[in-house]
Amino acid sequence: MKLQGKTAIVTGGGRDIGRACALELAAQGANVAINYHSSSEGADSAVAEIKAAGGNAFAMQGDMTQEADVKALVAKTVAEFGKIDNLMHVTGGIVGRVTMLDMTLEHWNKVMTLNATSFMLAVRECLPHMGPGSSIVSMASQAGRDGGGPGSGAYAASKGAVMTLTRGLAKELGPNIRVNSLCPGMIDTDFHNVFTKPEVRTHVANVTPLKREGSSEDVAKAAVFLASDEAAFITGANVDINGGMLFS
Repeated sequence: MKLQGKTAIVTGGGRDIGRACALELAAQGANVAINYHSSSEGADSAVAEIKAAGGNAFAMQGDMTQEADVKALVAKTVAEFGKIDNLMHVTGGIVGRVTMLDMTLEHWNKVMTLNATSFMLAVRECLPHMGPGSSIVSMASQAGRDGGGPGSGAYAASKGAVMTLTRGLAKELGPNIRVNSLCPGMIDTDFHNVFTKPEVRTHVANVTPLKREGSSEDVAKAAVFLASDEAAFITGANVDINGGMLFS
């Protein structure tokens, strides 16, 4: 197992990509602390699945845009497992499609806080408990590269911030801690169930070289690779995972 004896925190781990990351981390031997905001059923079932397979995990509700909740998650993780070897930050979302003419400061700040500020808070609070050889993996987005679809300018900007912070942290925290992000394209998740029209999803899938949407498990396997020592010479990277839809 790639992560035997390691401890990982997964923020946004109650559904879709986050839940798949939690399960894959555990399958590779890690103790897993699963944060969720409202997806208690998914988080609790993931913990049950992990424990049934002989692993160690707990789920804890919290809003990763709130300092107190981030601090509480980190404190419980250290109390339960003694350390933090990997932070896998999946918290984020588009909130809504809003064009610039209709943009409110409230919407802009909410999206930036949800995606970029939550990442900063999680990293800051985890760092005192992360030793040499630790790693951080965050979820950016293809939107951070290409600007996203209609009405997603705020989301794209926030994910661009995640990508830039990834590079900055890699410089700041090396050589002891590696920092990378993934840039998912069209992944079959509730995100696209809610915010992307079915015909758009079908079109995107058909024009990609791999002719399909990605799965949460596809993303999770790539994320756990970046978290592991198998990726020991990769840091500051924003890795595309989009079936060939966009080359960077």
